[in-house]
Amino acid sequence: MLIEFALRNVFRHRARSAMTLAVIALGVAALIVSAGLVANLYRQLAEAVIHSQTGHLEIATPAFFSAGSRSPEKHRIEGAANLATQLSRVPGVSEVTARLAFTGLLSNARTQLPIIGEGIEADKAARLATSISILDGHRLGANDRHGALVGEGLANALGLHPGDPVTLLASTFEGAINTADLEVAGIFRSFSKDYDARAVKVPLDVAQDLLGTPDANVLVVLLADTGRTLDVQSAMAADVEARGLVVRNWQQLNDFYENTVRLFDRQFGVLRLIILFMVALGVSNAINMTIFERLGEFGTMRALGDRNAKVFRLVMIECVLLGTIGACLGVLAGVLVAALVSITGIPMPPPPNSNIGFTARVDLSFFSCIEAFAIGWVATVLAGLIPAAHARRVPIIDALRRAV
Repeated sequence: MLIEFALRNVFRHRARSAMTLAVIALGVAALIVSAGLVANLYRQLAEAVIHSQTGHLEIATPAFFSAGSRSPEKHRIEGAANLATQLSRVPGVSEVTARLAFTGLLSNARTQLPIIGEGIEADKAARLATSISILDGHRLGANDRHGALVGEGLANALGLHPGDPVTLLASTFEGAINTADLEVAGIFRSFSKDYDARAVKVPLDVAQDLLGTPDANVLVVLLADTGRTLDVQSAMAADVEARGLVVRNWQQLNDFYENTVRLFDRQFGVLRLIILFMVALGVSNAINMTIFERLGEFGTMRALGDRNAKVFRLVMIECVLLGTIGACLGVLAGVLVAALVSITGIPMPPPPNSNIGFTARVDLSFFSCIEAFAIGWVATVLAGLIPAAHARRVPIIDALRRAV
C-alpha cells in the first residue's frame, strides 16, 4: 500500500514530476552517449596504431626495445624466417612479418635529411598496414625491387613525388657506409605526424643488402582479434624467451595510446561527477518543493498515529520510484541517440600529433548502460535523503499549520 501511495504521489504533480524525470533521463542519456563516444575513440585509436605501425605484437631482443631507437640495426634476430613460420601456427595469429629497422640519411641530390628506415615484406606489410593512406603513387609490391615509400612530412621537406630518384645512406654492421639508389613509389600518411616526418619504407631485401645482413630485427604479429592480444602473447612467451627474445603487445609499445586513455578517463570521471551533481541538485530542488507543499499532509499522518519513520520511508520510496523511472527513460533515450549517432557519424579533427581525422560513433556496452542507470538512480536517492529527514523532524503542530 505504501508503494502504491508513493506512486500516486509521484504523478500527483505531473508537470513537476515530468521535469524531474527529464533531468534524470537527460543525465543518464548523456553518460551513455559520452561513454560510447570515448569507447569508440579508444577502439579507433587502437586500431589505427596497430594497423599503421606496431601490429598487435612485436618480437625482438630486450636491447632493441630498451635502446634500439638509437641504433636499431645493431639488434638482430638470427633465424627470423624460421621463427616467423613457427609463430604463424599459434592459434589466433593472422600474419607474421619481418622488419629490419635502421637509421640513415635520405638524399634527393640537393639536400639530405636523417630518416628512420624500415625494410618490409611488401605483400605482408600491405595486409597489416591498412590504416596507412597512400596520398600519391602506390604501395610497395613484389615488382618494386628498388622502390621506396616516403612519409608525407619527409616528402614535403625534400620536395619528393612518385618517380623521383633518391639515395639512401646507412652504415653496415661492420661500420662501412653503404648506399642504395631508389625510386619513390608512393607518399604515405600514417596515424603519427612525427613518424611521417622521418619514415622511409623499402623492400626487406634492399634493407638487408644495404646493411649487409640476412637477418631482421623485429617480427611483427597481426592477430585476427585484438581482444585476444594478451592470450596470444602468453602463448608465445615461452618459445620466444627460449631464444633470448621478448614479446611486447601494442599497448606496451605505444605510450601515446596509454596517455590518451588516462587523459580521457580523467575527463570522463569529472563528467560523471558533474552529471551526478546536476541530477542530485535538480531532484533535490523538486523534492524540497514537494515536501514544503505537503508538510500539512505529513503532519496529519503523524497526528493520526503514523510514525516519523513511515513519513521518511514514504518520501524515500517516491525518490526510488522517480530514480527508477527516470533512469529507465534515460537508458532508452541514450540507446536511441547512440544508434542515431552511429548511423550518421560525427566527423572529428585529427587528435594531437596525428595526421588523420576520424568519424566518431557510439560503441554501446551493457556495462556502460548499467553504470549510467546506477549513477542516475543513486543520485536521485541521495538527493531525497535530506528532504526526507527534514519532513520527519518538523514538529506536528507546525506541520498541521500548513494545512490550515
